Amino acid sequence: MDNLPDVPSKSLSIQSSTPMYYVAVGASAGGLEAIEAFFKHMPLDTGLAFILVQHLSPDYKSLMPELLENRTEIPVFRAENNMQVLANHIYLITPRKNLTIFHGRLLLQDQERSGGLNLPIDIFFKSLSEDQGEKAIGIILSGTGSDGTRGARAIKEVGGMVMVQSEESAKFDGMPRSVIATGLADFILTPEDMAAQLQAYSKHPYANPLKRNVLPITNEEGMTRIFALLRERSRIDFTFYKPSTIVRRIERRMMVNHIQDIPSYVRFLSEHFNEVEVLYQDLLIGVTSFMRDPLAFEVLS
Repeated sequence: MDNLPDVPSKSLSIQSSTPMYYVAVGASAGGLEAIEAFFKHMPLDTGLAFILVQHLSPDYKSLMPELLENRTEIPVFRAENNMQVLANHIYLITPRKNLTIFHGRLLLQDQERSGGLNLPIDIFFKSLSEDQGEKAIGIILSGTGSDGTRGARAIKEVGGMVMVQSEESAKFDGMPRSVIATGLADFILTPEDMAAQLQAYSKHPYANPLKRNVLPITNEEGMTRIFALLRERSRIDFTFYKPSTIVRRIERRMMVNHIQDIPSYVRFLSEHFNEVEVLYQDLLIGVTSFMRDPLAFEVLS
């Protein structure tokens, strides 16, 4: 595994497609075991791309390539500058580098060696949110500190999904606990349970762009009931907010809860008060993101 290829092989058709989602996995102290468990349960052909961002020592060789080789059949590559990200691949950050993404290609920058705080997970999550929008998925595994929390918020603001390792299963719970405390996590799971949820999320009908923003709008009665439940909870009428933003947030919550039609989601909201709160908070994230958008205010003016 010392001779990992610098560029993906094109010999297998499975390796040549654009990812359905870009899954950024952030880990630090105690992350080896969590990463191993995560990929051990991940099938080869998910249609997802995985970008692994760790806190790496500049002075020691990473064991991650050897570890992953023994735990997954998914091809593993060291990130190289301008490398195209493809589905069904794993990309590893390299020591002394920060990683970003632009138009689906990985970019490497030297880390500043001034001794200041470097947050590679936040850096990549934020970059991924800007490049891929709702196709971004952020996963936070074991680690100390709070790296990944700001990046998780950036992903949620653009309609992406955030998954966090449960505190009790993490060897070091600082990073997971920091994200969980913000209420940003869509799923809080053990690494072993994440693969199944990722597959269910990515295979939901609303993961298909052709079906987005269509079915919910056609169910006016259901949408009216959802707005009424939100109004009862928050005293805020979301009826006149940007329709595409509202609909996409509702669709995303349906994907998280494995619900495929509006009437079923209305029943779910009626029976689970906490889901009304979660949807409300999700909508607020989208609204506050809009309020911070200079272009939006320029258009309004």
